[in-house]
Amino acid sequence: MSKPQKWYVVWQGRQPGIYASWDECAEQVKGFPDAKYKAFPTRAEAEAAFKDEAADHIGRVSKPSPELLRQLGECYAVDAACSGYPGPVEYRCVHLPDCKEIFHQGPYADGSVNVGEFLAIVHALALFKEKQIGATIYSDSEIATGWVKDRRCKTKLLPTEKNAKLFDLIQRAEQWLELNEYPNKVLKWDTEEWGENPADFGRK
Repeated sequence: MSKPQKWYVVWQGRQPGIYASWDECAEQVKGFPDAKYKAFPTRAEAEAAFKDEAADHIGRVSKPSPELLRQLGECYAVDAACSGYPGPVEYRCVHLPDCKEIFHQGPYADGSVNVGEFLAIVHALALFKEKQIGATIYSDSEIATGWVKDRRCKTKLLPTEKNAKLFDLIQRAEQWLELNEYPNKVLKWDTEEWGENPADFGRK
């Protein structure tokens, strides 16, 4: 099944505007300092958003339907965003059903989406163990959830001076997984059935 088309608003990039594909958007934002952009499901929504300030849209949590929130009950969703590969990566965690952001980390230089997802999951597990929270954690990255299960981040990223902080976080996350057990289920967010992960940054 082909993915539905998205429309991309670039508020700050080489040429601000509305673009009909990620490749077109990427030409405007990759490597551009502090680029501001976001994906929208329809052109009409993109056109309306382009008239607003970027801050009115970037970083906002997307709220699932009331029916889905009732179905899922109390849980948490994590997600990451990365501009390019490697590129600046950030990640966050959102509590459901109130859609409140619990933490937001980054951006860190020379990262990847899956590394961000891995760190988000482990960050949540460590925080929830400290606070004795046993709720389910959802991620839309099968790769990252597999890394957590294996207790090892199997990224192909190469260490650089720029991403030294990121690799330090990876090492600490792997050590935490080796030394700790946790009651939380880590499950795949069903994007096709449920829509976007509430922690999604809406970048791509």
